[in-house]
Amino acid sequence: MKKLLFALLLYSPLLAGAQAATWKVDRDHSSVAFSVTHLVISEVEGNFKNFEGELKAAKPDFSDATITFSVDVFSISTGNDPRDNHLKSNDFLNAEKYPKMTFKSTSFTRITEGKYLLEGDLTIRDVTKSVKFNVTYGGTAKDPANKLRAGFKANTYINRFDYNLKWDKMTEAGGMVVDKMVNIELKLELIKQ
Repeated sequence: MKKLLFALLLYSPLLAGAQAATWKVDRDHSSVAFSVTHLVISEVEGNFKNFEGELKAAKPDFSDATITFSVDVFSISTGNDPRDNHLKSNDFLNAEKYPKMTFKSTSFTRITEGKYLLEGDLTIRDVTKSVKFNVTYGGTAKDPANKLRAGFKANTYINRFDYNLKWDKMTEAGGMVVDKMVNIELKLELIKQ
Protein backbone atom coordinates (compact mmCIF):
# COMPACT_ATOMS: atom_id res chain seq x y z
CA MET A 1 0.00 0.00 0.00
CA LYS A 2 2.83 2.37 0.86
CA LYS A 3 4.48 1.66 -2.50
CA LEU A 4 1.24 2.44 -4.33
CA LEU A 5 0.79 5.70 -2.42
CA PHE A 6 4.40 6.66 -3.11
CA ALA A 7 3.98 5.93 -6.82
CA LEU A 8 0.81 8.06 -6.99
CA LEU A 9 2.54 10.97 -5.27
CA LEU A 10 5.58 10.62 -7.50
CA TYR A 11 3.69 10.50 -10.78
CA SER A 12 0.69 12.75 -10.03
CA PRO A 13 2.42 15.94 -11.29
CA LEU A 14 3.28 14.14 -14.51
CA LEU A 15 -0.27 12.89 -14.90
CA ALA A 16 -1.66 16.37 -14.27
CA GLY A 17 0.77 17.88 -16.79
CA ALA A 18 -0.25 15.32 -19.39
CA GLN A 19 -3.78 16.79 -19.40
CA ALA A 20 -2.56 20.20 -20.52
CA ALA A 21 -3.60 21.20 -24.02
CA THR A 22 -1.07 22.74 -26.40
CA TRP A 23 -1.97 25.76 -28.52
CA LYS A 24 0.33 27.07 -31.27
CA VAL A 25 0.37 30.56 -32.77
CA ASP A 26 -1.07 30.81 -36.28
CA ARG A 27 1.30 33.32 -37.89
CA ASP A 28 -1.09 33.96 -40.80
CA HIS A 29 -3.65 35.44 -38.38
CA SER A 30 -1.29 37.03 -35.84
CA SER A 31 1.04 40.02 -35.59
CA VAL A 32 3.94 41.24 -33.48
CA ALA A 33 4.17 45.02 -33.70
CA PHE A 34 5.99 47.87 -31.99
CA SER A 35 5.95 51.65 -32.02
CA VAL A 36 8.28 54.34 -30.73
CA THR A 37 8.10 58.11 -30.57
CA HIS A 38 10.22 59.85 -33.23
CA LEU A 39 11.53 63.42 -32.90
CA VAL A 40 9.18 63.89 -29.91
CA ILE A 41 6.29 64.70 -32.28
CA SER A 42 5.22 61.46 -33.97
CA GLU A 43 5.46 57.68 -33.89
CA VAL A 44 7.20 55.15 -36.11
CA GLU A 45 5.64 51.69 -36.28
CA GLY A 46 7.12 48.36 -37.25
CA ASN A 47 6.60 44.65 -36.96
CA PHE A 48 8.30 41.29 -37.12
CA LYS A 49 7.22 38.95 -39.91
CA ASN A 50 8.59 35.68 -38.48
CA PHE A 51 7.77 34.44 -35.00
CA GLU A 52 6.44 31.39 -33.21
CA GLY A 53 4.74 30.77 -29.92
CA GLU A 54 3.14 28.10 -27.82
CA LEU A 55 0.70 28.11 -24.92
CA LYS A 56 0.05 25.12 -22.66
CA ALA A 57 -2.89 25.04 -20.26
CA ALA A 58 -5.07 22.45 -18.57
CA LYS A 59 -7.72 24.86 -17.29
CA PRO A 60 -10.38 26.10 -19.77
CA ASP A 61 -9.90 29.71 -18.61
CA PHE A 62 -6.12 29.48 -19.33
CA SER A 63 -5.30 30.66 -15.79
CA ASP A 64 -2.60 27.98 -15.48
CA ALA A 65 -1.05 28.74 -18.87
CA THR A 66 2.65 28.61 -19.59
CA ILE A 67 3.76 30.53 -22.66
CA THR A 68 6.91 30.55 -24.78
CA PHE A 69 7.54 32.86 -27.70
CA SER A 70 10.39 33.68 -30.05
CA VAL A 71 10.89 36.32 -32.73
CA ASP A 72 13.27 36.29 -35.68
CA VAL A 73 15.12 39.61 -35.41
CA PHE A 74 16.07 39.55 -39.11
CA SER A 75 12.35 39.74 -39.99
CA ILE A 76 11.96 43.29 -38.64
CA SER A 77 10.11 45.65 -40.98
CA THR A 78 9.33 49.35 -40.66
CA GLY A 79 8.71 49.94 -44.35
CA ASN A 80 12.12 51.56 -44.81
CA ASP A 81 15.12 49.40 -45.77
CA PRO A 82 17.89 51.72 -44.47
CA ARG A 83 16.08 52.07 -41.13
CA ASP A 84 15.51 48.30 -40.92
CA ASN A 85 19.21 47.68 -41.57
CA HIS A 86 20.11 50.19 -38.85
CA LEU A 87 17.78 48.44 -36.40
CA LYS A 88 19.46 45.10 -37.24
CA SER A 89 22.91 46.59 -36.64
CA ASN A 90 24.88 46.68 -33.39
CA ASP A 91 23.44 50.15 -32.66
CA PHE A 92 20.21 48.36 -31.83
CA LEU A 93 19.38 44.63 -32.05
CA ASN A 94 22.65 43.22 -33.48
CA ALA A 95 20.80 40.53 -35.43
CA GLU A 96 24.01 38.85 -36.58
CA LYS A 97 25.03 38.02 -33.02
CA TYR A 98 21.55 37.79 -31.44
CA PRO A 99 19.15 36.53 -34.15
CA LYS A 100 16.28 35.69 -31.74
CA MET A 101 14.29 37.53 -29.10
CA THR A 102 12.62 35.18 -26.65
CA PHE A 103 9.95 35.26 -23.96
CA LYS A 104 9.13 32.65 -21.32
CA SER A 105 6.23 33.17 -18.93
CA THR A 106 6.51 32.92 -15.17
CA SER A 107 2.81 33.52 -14.44
CA PHE A 108 -0.51 34.15 -16.22
CA THR A 109 -2.99 35.61 -13.75
CA ARG A 110 -6.69 36.12 -14.43
CA ILE A 111 -7.67 39.62 -13.26
CA THR A 112 -11.30 39.79 -14.39
CA GLU A 113 -13.41 38.21 -17.12
CA GLY A 114 -11.26 38.25 -20.25
CA LYS A 115 -8.38 40.22 -18.66
CA TYR A 116 -5.05 38.74 -17.58
CA LEU A 117 -1.65 39.83 -16.37
CA LEU A 118 1.17 37.94 -18.07
CA GLU A 119 4.59 38.03 -16.42
CA GLY A 120 7.77 36.53 -17.76
CA ASP A 121 11.35 36.88 -18.87
CA LEU A 122 12.06 38.76 -22.09
CA THR A 123 15.49 38.32 -23.67
CA ILE A 124 16.76 40.84 -26.22
CA ARG A 125 20.40 40.67 -27.27
CA ASP A 126 22.15 39.16 -24.22
CA VAL A 127 19.90 40.82 -21.62
CA THR A 128 17.00 39.12 -19.85
CA LYS A 129 14.52 41.22 -17.86
CA SER A 130 11.19 40.52 -16.21
CA VAL A 131 8.26 42.17 -18.03
CA LYS A 132 4.50 42.38 -17.57
CA PHE A 133 1.95 42.28 -20.39
CA ASN A 134 -1.68 43.33 -20.12
CA VAL A 135 -3.63 40.62 -21.94
CA THR A 136 -7.16 40.61 -23.31
CA TYR A 137 -8.68 37.23 -24.12
CA GLY A 138 -11.03 37.40 -27.11
CA GLY A 139 -12.57 33.93 -26.70
CA THR A 140 -12.51 30.70 -28.67
CA ALA A 141 -14.16 29.62 -31.90
CA LYS A 142 -14.01 26.71 -34.34
CA ASP A 143 -12.70 27.42 -37.82
CA PRO A 144 -14.12 25.88 -41.05
CA ALA A 145 -11.73 22.93 -40.61
CA ASN A 146 -13.26 22.30 -37.16
CA LYS A 147 -10.07 23.34 -35.34
CA LEU A 148 -10.48 25.23 -32.08
CA ARG A 149 -8.84 28.67 -32.03
CA ALA A 150 -8.28 31.20 -29.25
CA GLY A 151 -7.60 34.92 -29.62
CA PHE A 152 -5.46 37.17 -27.42
CA LYS A 153 -4.11 40.71 -27.46
CA ALA A 154 -1.10 41.60 -25.32
CA ASN A 155 0.75 44.85 -24.82
CA THR A 156 3.57 46.30 -22.76
CA TYR A 157 6.16 49.07 -22.74
CA ILE A 158 9.86 48.41 -22.38
CA ASN A 159 12.81 50.74 -21.96
CA ARG A 160 15.12 49.88 -24.87
CA PHE A 161 18.13 51.13 -22.88
CA ASP A 162 17.55 48.22 -20.45
CA TYR A 163 18.37 45.85 -23.33
CA ASN A 164 21.46 47.71 -24.58
CA LEU A 165 19.63 49.28 -27.55
CA LYS A 166 21.36 52.51 -26.67
CA TRP A 167 21.81 54.36 -29.98
CA ASP A 168 20.74 57.94 -29.39
CA LYS A 169 20.81 61.35 -31.00
CA MET A 170 19.31 64.56 -29.68
CA THR A 171 17.16 67.06 -31.56
CA GLU A 172 18.06 70.74 -31.67
CA ALA A 173 15.43 71.33 -28.99
CA GLY A 174 17.04 68.70 -26.74
CA GLY A 175 14.55 65.87 -27.22
CA MET A 176 15.44 62.36 -28.28
CA VAL A 177 15.35 61.46 -31.98
CA VAL A 178 14.21 57.94 -30.97
CA ASP A 179 12.49 57.67 -27.59
CA LYS A 180 13.78 55.14 -25.10
CA MET A 181 10.29 53.70 -24.42
CA VAL A 182 8.97 51.17 -26.93
CA ASN A 183 5.37 49.99 -27.09
CA ILE A 184 4.98 46.29 -27.96
CA GLU A 185 1.64 44.88 -29.09
CA LEU A 186 0.85 41.30 -30.02
CA LYS A 187 -2.39 40.16 -31.66
CA LEU A 188 -2.39 36.39 -31.57
CA GLU A 189 -4.62 33.62 -32.83
CA LEU A 190 -3.71 30.20 -31.49
CA ILE A 191 -4.77 26.76 -32.72
CA LYS A 192 -5.40 23.91 -30.33
CA GLN A 193 -3.23 20.97 -31.31
